[in-house]
Amino acid sequence: MTELKELYRKSPSLLALAGLVLFAASWAWAQVPTPSPQAGAAITPAPLAPGPGTTDNASPAKPGPQDQKSDASVTQEQKISPKEAEELFHDVDQILQFASKDTGLPIKKEVKRRLTSRDEVVAYLQKNMAEDKDAQRLRRSELVLKKFGLLPQDFDLQTFLVALLREQVAGYYDSKTATVNLLDWIDVEQQRPVLAHELTHALQDQFVGLEKWMKVGDADLNDKKQPTGADIENDEISEARQAVVEGQAMVVLVDYILAPTGQSILASPQIADALKESMLVGTSDSVEFKSAPIFLKEELTFPYRYGLDFETELLRSRGKEKAFAASLSNPPRTTRQIMEPKTYLSGEVLEPMRLPDFERDFKNYERFDVGAIGEFDVAILIDQYAGTEASHKLYPHWRGGYYYAARPKADPSAPLGLLYVSRWSSPEKASAFAAIYAQSLAKRYKRAHEVTADEKNPPDDLQKVESLTGTHTWLTEEGPVVIDVEGDGLLITESLDPSTTGQLEQELFGAFVAVGR
Repeated sequence: MTELKELYRKSPSLLALAGLVLFAASWAWAQVPTPSPQAGAAITPAPLAPGPGTTDNASPAKPGPQDQKSDASVTQEQKISPKEAEELFHDVDQILQFASKDTGLPIKKEVKRRLTSRDEVVAYLQKNMAEDKDAQRLRRSELVLKKFGLLPQDFDLQTFLVALLREQVAGYYDSKTATVNLLDWIDVEQQRPVLAHELTHALQDQFVGLEKWMKVGDADLNDKKQPTGADIENDEISEARQAVVEGQAMVVLVDYILAPTGQSILASPQIADALKESMLVGTSDSVEFKSAPIFLKEELTFPYRYGLDFETELLRSRGKEKAFAASLSNPPRTTRQIMEPKTYLSGEVLEPMRLPDFERDFKNYERFDVGAIGEFDVAILIDQYAGTEASHKLYPHWRGGYYYAARPKADPSAPLGLLYVSRWSSPEKASAFAAIYAQSLAKRYKRAHEVTADEKNPPDDLQKVESLTGTHTWLTEEGPVVIDVEGDGLLITESLDPSTTGQLEQELFGAFVAVGR
């Protein structure tokens, strides 16, 4: 739905909450039973340091990242010693061997390694985010998300992301320089399982070339005069590929932690299930992440949680080669294929969406943004508007969608206008989503009054409506909202003038309009 995927592409593993990987490793290790003396593998991970305030049988607990505060009152972070750094550098080759054996991806060359500080990492990420084009994309994303009600109106997305990066960043692999970056402020034992994750990215990079691989389908649709249905489908390629690379790395992380017990992710699915749930919660000191809007928590953890599910299902049903090498060589293209692996394995192809003539229909508007609204985006919308249970029941019936945002040329300060079109598996499912979307209006606008032809028959209480058919119009402080359900298709406009909405309805639902009105 948004250009957040561009941040994934630019730094595959930098923004994407590497700190949560560290938390995941710490949490997962706590769930693993202590191995017997006979248990183990050729390469076994060292146990993670105990949590704060606890000790093991040998020595006091070493402070982990959860003991560190990110506010300005802390003047100095504890650093690992030169000897510990040397040990960690030595461990890279051993852990790389484990990752290669676990994935079947070959080691083609030595991985460069570098010790870096938190300030260096954050400065690097801020530099990327500050580039003009990316800053513009991020601003577009923020306003569109607010229009959909997924971010509070007073939320500053860039400020939040910068703060989140400083809080969450952990060891990472930089595909531009083919270097794994080890962090000088995180305990060595805690970095080892994170290295298993990040060195999987190094193997992926050597196998397909991540920089180039992640750029496939990365065109900014705003640069295209008239996007096509194929362009809309390709708009999710980056998100799908990110889920593959992070999902594979999560499998290796879990397998690395479980290795001393002789187990793997396939033998211990409960570890993966609980891990995914825990990632949405965050650690007690993850102040920025814990306070984030639901949308951002879901969006930023998507590659890890759903990617892990996707890769685990491929591993279970088709084996190691399909889960790793084959899914890199022939990756999924949409979030639907990630969320429902059977659609990827069966080679499902959805019919391309029909798009209007944007230049003609929006002749009185200046384009602001355009893009796909995929199955994952729809799942978040339903979750936010109607709850998780409703989301899980409805989102698998999504069959395509896109949005187009624009501002009136005559008044650039006017509210952002929005067109949202989606297709569903049946008219009943389209009507169910239309009702959920209509119910959201009361939460997103201060005033939302439905216009009816007969004032003696007021509209039904939206919170009790389970389906919506035909055309409905509401007046809000930002202009009209129109929801039009025709067959398995759904057209929604917000803050557009009636003539533009009418033109769009005629073009997209012409046959229905001619017969039914």
